[in-house]
Amino acid sequence: MDYDHEMNMNNVQFGDMPPQAFLLGLLSAFDNRYQASADAYLKEITWKQFFLIICTNLCKEPPTIKELSEVMGSSHQNVKQILLKLEKKGFVLMEPDENDKRKQRIRVTGKCMDYLEKNDNNGEQSRYIIGRIFEGIDDKDLMVTIKTVMRMERNLTEI
Repeated sequence: MDYDHEMNMNNVQFGDMPPQAFLLGLLSAFDNRYQASADAYLKEITWKQFFLIICTNLCKEPPTIKELSEVMGSSHQNVKQILLKLEKKGFVLMEPDENDKRKQRIRVTGKCMDYLEKNDNNGEQSRYIIGRIFEGIDDKDLMVTIKTVMRMERNLTEI
């Protein structure tokens, strides 16, 4: 593939870059662009804060900081910093675990749920944006991409 032509970037020369290195760079650049776009859309909270809320809501029970760190793929320290900012805004509560007081369980507050309902229309806006991002990508290609990234994730954890 001619990356220079496909990317249409006159100030960059990819040359004979191996596809693995190109894909890692492409994923990193996409993540940066997506985060900037989501931050601008969300206004009151950042994409990382929104992602933490999503991950918290995906957990079967209120997660600990360690569990949330694993789900998010981030360090305990980074997750704790995001949580402190969300706690200050009244979007999450950090409560001691009933069985182990050393652990803190994370709960999303009613204020947070109200924010999501008001600003994301209960996920409708997110579904629209996601739909636009994946426009023109068929399910077969999407599944190959998901399998590839999941395999990369497994390989990364073994390094």
